[in-house]
Amino acid sequence: MKTILPKLVGFFVLFAALFLGASPARAHCDSLDGPVVKAAQRALETGNVNLVLIWVQKDDEPEVREAFERALTVRRLSPEAKELADLYFFEKLVRIHRAGEGAPYTGLKPAGRDLGLTIPAADKALESGSTEDVEELLTRAMWEGVQERFRTARARRLYRTSDLVAGREYVEAYVVFLHYVEAAYQALAGKQAESRASEEHPH
Repeated sequence: MKTILPKLVGFFVLFAALFLGASPARAHCDSLDGPVVKAAQRALETGNVNLVLIWVQKDDEPEVREAFERALTVRRLSPEAKELADLYFFEKLVRIHRAGEGAPYTGLKPAGRDLGLTIPAADKALESGSTEDVEELLTRAMWEGVQERFRTARARRLYRTSDLVAGREYVEAYVVFLHYVEAAYQALAGKQAESRASEEHPH
């Protein structure tokens, strides 16, 4: 079983990144073309601070309001001042937003970064009102993940009882396949699945 544990740990790390949230590298709340900066741009142009307050915790509102008023005052001075004031406010807002999420602030990221497939698909779904592309993306990824692990486990299923190495390889593939299916179901179905699983398999 010692050979199984490292692979299972790696699998769950990968699965958590894929299904339980975006990794810091793929998060786009700190990008210049991300939703937080876009909200800040609209707020500064309209003078409506409420457009950005939804992106921070309630306790952080005073700090954001103060930074917003300063930016509004400075940006009226000149085009150069406007650019600097806007950048100041973007950085301030994103830093506070990231802190509210428990994430580090590592500076504003350039627009146009590669965000992978999931984040653009999710944003597009909210804009278009259709989840068709998201569903297709997740379905394909899930199907490929299940099939890959199923084929491996199935191929290793028939082995000679005298071949302990082959037997352990089957057990390893079996465990990975079952845990993948269970973890995927839990992640996709959420708390309802957890509740049902507890009822069906009481400890």
